[in-house]
Amino acid sequence: MILRDPVHGLVSFEAEEEEIVEALLETKELQRLRGVRQLGLTSLAYPGADHTRFSHAVGTAHVMRHFIARIRSIDGDLPFWQRLTSERAREALAAALLHDVGHGPFSHLFESALPDGVHHEQWSTRIVLDESTEVNQVLRRYDSALPQRVADLISGQHELPYLARAVSGMFDVDRCDYLLRDAHFTGVNYGRYDLEWLLRSFCLGSAESPGQAPGLSIDGTKGLPAIESFTLARLFMFQQVYFHKASRASEFLLTRILDRVRNLLLDGTDVRGVPSTLRNLILGPGNTSETSLHQYLRLDDSIIWSAFSEFTEARDPVLADLSRRLLHRKLFKSFDLFGDDAEQAGRAKALAIARSIAEERGLDPDLYVGLDMPQVATFDDSKDPLTVLFPDGSERRPGDVSFLLSRLRGQVLSRPRLIFAEEIRDALTDELGNSRAPSSSPPAKGVQQGTLAGGSFAKESIRKDFLS
Repeated sequence: MILRDPVHGLVSFEAEEEEIVEALLETKELQRLRGVRQLGLTSLAYPGADHTRFSHAVGTAHVMRHFIARIRSIDGDLPFWQRLTSERAREALAAALLHDVGHGPFSHLFESALPDGVHHEQWSTRIVLDESTEVNQVLRRYDSALPQRVADLISGQHELPYLARAVSGMFDVDRCDYLLRDAHFTGVNYGRYDLEWLLRSFCLGSAESPGQAPGLSIDGTKGLPAIESFTLARLFMFQQVYFHKASRASEFLLTRILDRVRNLLLDGTDVRGVPSTLRNLILGPGNTSETSLHQYLRLDDSIIWSAFSEFTEARDPVLADLSRRLLHRKLFKSFDLFGDDAEQAGRAKALAIARSIAEERGLDPDLYVGLDMPQVATFDDSKDPLTVLFPDGSERRPGDVSFLLSRLRGQVLSRPRLIFAEEIRDALTDELGNSRAPSSSPPAKGVQQGTLAGGSFAKESIRKDFLS
């Protein structure tokens, strides 16, 4: 099987152990991912970001194929039972391909909009283990125990620690593909890194316990730049793409639409156009009608968009208004909070001001105003056993040997902001501007400011919105 991929170029799965990739790609559960966007509503901010979970699955399996080749080039000194046999390579490829098969519409956004629902990892496990799915049937054709082994590997459990870390770890094949893929389709060039060099830098370290297979390490003589560039690429993608104000505003609007639908349904109000599966998921675990796997697999982006289109004609004026705003890209606006305003007391004060203004304008503050607090750990090697291996056999954690990673270790990137309806923007910005103390003034022109680990920092804007 040979494919053309815009990110990796020529992608091939031609070895006998790789035949499982083609067989799985033909299943209806994998084909469904063609209708699920990788980045949810991010195309409202970056028009090219229409790539799907299907293309990401193929790319992840491609990276795994190269990871397998790298390990096989260095595992000659291991006992046979610790090497990557054809059977283990097959399950690794399957796990890489299927790791996101359980994603719902709009990917991670759907989970955040339904916080009480089942996460995509659990749906993925159900798809792999349920004997009624085509995915499960393909896996069982190779080995009756393969579905369970693949499910375990997806969750990061395997007798070969280095293989488990490749599927679920700081530098796993999932992240390796999605960073490059998201950077490519959004056009954010500094989200790129050297994948080939990173793969070449992987090596085998020591075992975590006697008799166990070795863990995954990075070559200390040449690998540090690879993991540093990877870490920075991920940080830049969060700064510029995943935390983009238009992306976050559209996601906020979608969650408010679903929240309004839920409240109407709980009040006994009929809402036209709600798919039965979405109805069950919105009502949550307390709903008497449990969502079946078959029902869940019928959901994709197009189903939800069709429902939202119906909502624009809803008898409830608030639901109709919110739905029109999203479908016509009349998004909510945002106000970045920094300095004292970014602290808990400042956030609470800003939110109270926004809610008060919304009420004065006749807008429900629970639906038309909100506080957005996206955050991500920039680098944390305290939980991942990956080490840096030096020629003398010594091993150390990446943050102990890299100046850059030591500075990022334990830091949290946060972008607190208010999100609100456009109608109150002028009144809100005037009110918040007047309430700011001199010490909380915006940064000077040419300097971008953000919040890292709860503290403020500023840096000359070499790149647009660098650390902002």
